[in-house]
Amino acid sequence: MSQSFRQQEIQEIARRDGKVIVEDLAAHFGVTVQTIRRDLTDMADEGTLDRVHGGALYPSGVSNIEYEERRDLNQDAKSRMARACARAIPDGVSVFINIGTSTEAVANELLSHSNLLVVTNNLNVANRLTKNPDSEVVVTGGSLRRTDGGLVGALATRTIEQFKFDYAVIGCSAVDEDGDLLDFDMQEVTVSQTIIRHARKVLLVADHSKILRSAPARIGSMREIDACYTDRPLPGVLKRKCDEWGTQVVVAG
Repeated sequence: MSQSFRQQEIQEIARRDGKVIVEDLAAHFGVTVQTIRRDLTDMADEGTLDRVHGGALYPSGVSNIEYEERRDLNQDAKSRMARACARAIPDGVSVFINIGTSTEAVANELLSHSNLLVVTNNLNVANRLTKNPDSEVVVTGGSLRRTDGGLVGALATRTIEQFKFDYAVIGCSAVDEDGDLLDFDMQEVTVSQTIIRHARKVLLVADHSKILRSAPARIGSMREIDACYTDRPLPGVLKRKCDEWGTQVVVAG
């Protein structure tokens, strides 16, 4: 494979997974790690990737990719995380589920649960849970974000403030090396911060493509999360911080 075609495929893998690892790419293409390092350096110089130790990240920028496209990314990983997260939620509890394709996958895994009160600002979640006749679904209201069916703004926040949830299932756009949860929309960030304050247990679902990425708006810290459901082990520094904070990390295999 020529260098240009190889780099095009590397960029596609990075776009799909959020990041690429030198050793994995070398094995995938059957070339040396030195060749891959040169490719990644060239691509970083062109601005198509962000070079990091051991690999590269797909540039996060200041806006997220489209919801339907995100729904198709890492589907198997999202399903595994969703099943693991849903197992931690018993019957007969109140649950808030926020905006995101990973949280939507959790809602799908709650269809066999009974006697749930689910509050959500995610119309996709509400639509999925109509298939569970043994759950009550409350939609927050708020300003409709047509790109993903999310409800944000002051009305959504005021609705959430009327509850104290047993569990909150949240997603985010990125988790940086400091353990900060990040997103792209300040209105959504405000809603997520309110959710965390009004839940007894907070469960984060975030696949590997979200880890060690960046987005401009800060939701909070992994310190505030009770459990993180992901599909690959966290990098060492971040895992040690979670251990110190008492944040459980569940790798859904």
